[in-house]
Amino acid sequence: MFESAEVGHAVSKAEFLRRERLLRTHLLKAQRALAQADFPVIVIVSGVEGAGKSEVVNRLNEWLDARGVRTVAFWDESDEERERPRYWRFWRQLPPRGSVGILFGSWYTAPIVQRAFKQIDDARFESELDRVKRLERLLVEDGALIVKLWFHLSREQQRKRLKAVARIGRRELTPYEKSFTRRYARFAKVSGAALRATDTGHAAWHVVEATDPRYRDLMAGELLLQALRQRLRRKRGLARATRRPPDETPALGAPVSVLSAVDLGAQLDRERYERKLERLQAELNALAWRAREQGRSTVLLFEGWDAAGKGGAIRRVTAALDARLFRVIPVAAPTDEERAQHYLWRFWRHLPRAGYFTIYDRSWYGRVLVERVEGFAARDDWGRAYAEINDFEQQLHAHGTIVAKFWLHISADEQLRRFEERERIAYKRHKITDEDWRNRKRWDDYEAAVDEMVARTSTDTAPWTLVAANCKRHARVQVLKTVCQRLREAL
Repeated sequence: MFESAEVGHAVSKAEFLRRERLLRTHLLKAQRALAQADFPVIVIVSGVEGAGKSEVVNRLNEWLDARGVRTVAFWDESDEERERPRYWRFWRQLPPRGSVGILFGSWYTAPIVQRAFKQIDDARFESELDRVKRLERLLVEDGALIVKLWFHLSREQQRKRLKAVARIGRRELTPYEKSFTRRYARFAKVSGAALRATDTGHAAWHVVEATDPRYRDLMAGELLLQALRQRLRRKRGLARATRRPPDETPALGAPVSVLSAVDLGAQLDRERYERKLERLQAELNALAWRAREQGRSTVLLFEGWDAAGKGGAIRRVTAALDARLFRVIPVAAPTDEERAQHYLWRFWRHLPRAGYFTIYDRSWYGRVLVERVEGFAARDDWGRAYAEINDFEQQLHAHGTIVAKFWLHISADEQLRRFEERERIAYKRHKITDEDWRNRKRWDDYEAAVDEMVARTSTDTAPWTLVAANCKRHARVQVLKTVCQRLREAL
């Protein structure tokens, strides 16, 4: 894998200065074009210890306009990062569209280091690399350009480089540096396997010889420029539409609606409701504190028809919790900041720390519901979202997060009654909008989308709970009962 990066490439000072002037000019020109484009650039800087990765990062920041570049160095995980799924630390640092993000250290670091030190076996290593490939494909399919740079030194060159660094700094090599030099062959073998497994057509690796710093820096800049130019040329012929016509292809779900199996006649009288509510809220409070003690985080998400009672159900859940333990995230149309990222970004950033709750009032399922039905996402975009969502929720489960998903279902007649009530009662009037009435006209389209959503994303680790919500009291009790059950099983 690394033979071509051990041949002794070098660049004279004069040649470096000549090529640098041109490179810098063209990089700035490409960066200005990128600022008007709708895709982000992710530059991954990796390689052997002592190859000068930090110098490369500094050089790229020198050549590019700092206003459109963000550099993130991933070192040891913080307490905040350890309390969330591993990829949370990466998602929250992804660059927005039109900008460059330089990742110094990345999602490759932990799998390679852990395998080199034999902290994980081959099966776990391959599993981690598969997850990396899924993440990169997800980002690329959303439009990202990923440029992966691996800086290589031979064993002898690494030894000389690290000794020179120590001599100049008047210090001994650190235990960390010594461990890498002792395990050079092991790291080279593991790194080569990682690069081969993740060298894909949409996110290829570029191995750069790092023996000569001038050659190393020029190659890094020229590879970035080449990738940018190719992508910008392609984008000129494929202008991305911000809104697409609704997809008219029939849904692929079951021929009989899963919602038709929900017993909307379920009722609960007030006396039994009050009794059950008090008992379940007390149980939920106790379970929440147990989860806090065990460091188990919880994610609850609520979807459903307009006026189905999501807000009321959420309030009955939060009434049982200590205010210090939960956060409710109301999800509306994405902001400009959120539109500049992958659609999952805004949900990753709000994941709870260990022992806490995050409650999403609407969620990432908007991709396969409103964005699908209203034409805000093309068929290819929402079609691949089912697998992306399942993978996201699997990562939550693997981390130990407890996930509960609710669809609150009401009949069309009950929705009409509630809409009219909201228009009639002054203090409820703010809850009804013209958009609610417009969405109601597409009831059948939304029902088909819900069918496919439930069929393709109700998994063993994150099953859907379909809540009969014609009776609000029954719905609230069913939600509380399900949350308690999920927590009991997990704890």
